[in-house]
Amino acid sequence: MRHPKLPALFLLFISVCFICNTGCYSSQSAPDIAVKDSALKSQDASAEKVTEKKVLDTALFNKLQLNLANNDTTGKWPAKMPYPLPGAVLPFHRIVAFYGNLYSKKMGILGELPKNEMLSKLKHEVKYWQSADSSLPVIPALHYIAVTAQGSPGKDGKHRLRMPFSQIDTIMNWAKEIDALVFLDIQVGMSSVESEVPQLEKYLQYPQVHLGIDPEFSMKTGAVPGKKIGTFDARDVNAVIDDLASYVKKYNLPPKILIVHRFTQGMLTNYKQIKKVPEVQVVMDMDGWGDKVLKRSTYLRYIYAEPVEFTGFKLFYKNDTKKGADQLYTPQELLRFTPKPIYIQYQ
Repeated sequence: MRHPKLPALFLLFISVCFICNTGCYSSQSAPDIAVKDSALKSQDASAEKVTEKKVLDTALFNKLQLNLANNDTTGKWPAKMPYPLPGAVLPFHRIVAFYGNLYSKKMGILGELPKNEMLSKLKHEVKYWQSADSSLPVIPALHYIAVTAQGSPGKDGKHRLRMPFSQIDTIMNWAKEIDALVFLDIQVGMSSVESEVPQLEKYLQYPQVHLGIDPEFSMKTGAVPGKKIGTFDARDVNAVIDDLASYVKKYNLPPKILIVHRFTQGMLTNYKQIKKVPEVQVVMDMDGWGDKVLKRSTYLRYIYAEPVEFTGFKLFYKNDTKKGADQLYTPQELLRFTPKPIYIQYQ
């Protein structure tokens, strides 16, 4: 059957969904030009709302770190790290984020629901977490996949596709409506973090914008993304830390947060060599899906056992609940983990 002609923009982005085995029909509309034009102009004002302290409260930092360690007796937690610069988000707040891409309903909740419904659901999750743990203020975040791995090589053979800045502008504006942080996530494919991170400097100059990197789609062996699980070495993570630290110094910012996804041993090598600097706060995010037993085991093997700085935990509304709705971890259950995750991501 012959298909009707599709708009060029749709054809460009239909490949976004290849890795996630999904179609690209999304409940979100393409970004408005007006949104694009106003997005960055509004960030200076919204940046004022990001919590900053002129002097770091080191006593409070130590107290909160011990609380997150949750009575660990092995000496692993709290992880050893320098004090961050003043204005650090962690460990003074817990972050609850929605993850996804606006061109696909199946890459995450961020693109699955219409804007207002999605933001309302996010605010509900924030309140849920806040009621579960009153010791830390909970702040929302939008975690947007800004560079997506691709099954097709593309013109430059890099197997990755950079999303248009107009789409990032949309996310920035949505985040501003609810005083949320923004995380821009990178799936490098056969590109590199050295090539991809600088492309986002225009957004990373704002204090409320942070970064995520996904080793799953770093295809150093030349395998097609989605066919095998990729890997990052500490050298890759350190290259990103160097970039983020340079932006903090260049733009006089509070520390940046770097999310590193992980659910297998091979996704990250030489974790002990990851740099720890006052300008960047590293979160190792357990993002594998499955039932509770599998997810807890993965957290213990790859996050707890190999401490870097902070920990995160990803929850999948659909994939985690294939064996039943009771397999989605609740805040109360995750707060019994050692260490307690401080970054929570819903997909």
